[in-house]
Amino acid sequence: MSEKRLFHSVADHISKLIMDGVFPAGTRLPGERELAERFDVSRVTIREAEIALQAIGRLEIKTGSGVYVAEKQPDELGLLPDVSAFELTEARSLIESEAAALAARVISDEDLRELQNLVVQMAAKNDDEANAADRQFHAKIAQASGNKAMMHTIETLWRMREELPQVREAYSAVCEHDAESRKAEHQLILDALIARNPEGARLAMREHFFRLIEAMLNVTEKKALLEVRQRANESRERFLSTARLN
Repeated sequence: MSEKRLFHSVADHISKLIMDGVFPAGTRLPGERELAERFDVSRVTIREAEIALQAIGRLEIKTGSGVYVAEKQPDELGLLPDVSAFELTEARSLIESEAAALAARVISDEDLRELQNLVVQMAAKNDDEANAADRQFHAKIAQASGNKAMMHTIETLWRMREELPQVREAYSAVCEHDAESRKAEHQLILDALIARNPEGARLAMREHFFRLIEAMLNVTEKKALLEVRQRANESRERFLSTARLN
């Protein structure tokens, strides 16, 4: 199992322990060393799993204190629908582009500074840190829009992105291997917000999601071609082997 899949697996195990009450809400998780021994992985893998769980609201990492189970778990907000990565991205494009347009009219200088710091963090070598910055960037824009319904909707869409395994896998295939494009696209969104340009912010957000859908389509096509080639090779070997015996 790759390191990428390994920390996702550990995160899923910890989530289940939280939902089963082994790690109750509000309590401190065991230390990295103890968890590493429990799951037979490195402490780095534990740290990455904890960062991923913090991003979806299951854990709270308190500097100097430890890692705690969040008092309010995301599952308490309702079950998530079974959607594809393409359906989710289409919905995000429609909703988040309008959130960006709303935010452009009223966003504060402090919010803009925070967004700039988050864009810088998206270039982090640690994929989970970059993903956390990505999520915070979109959440900050939703917050800056001043529309609570929009904020709740976008938070739910991000839960789908992080908690639905098939969606998470699809996003990982394109986002974590194209960090420069992701950073550049978010910078264009930020530039439009800095200019207080609603239409520019709307278009920049739409372009971001258009590129994301295009990238996912390319990955899907490549995966399908590889599967076809693999099946063809297996058939070729089987039939050639049979022909030799005859």
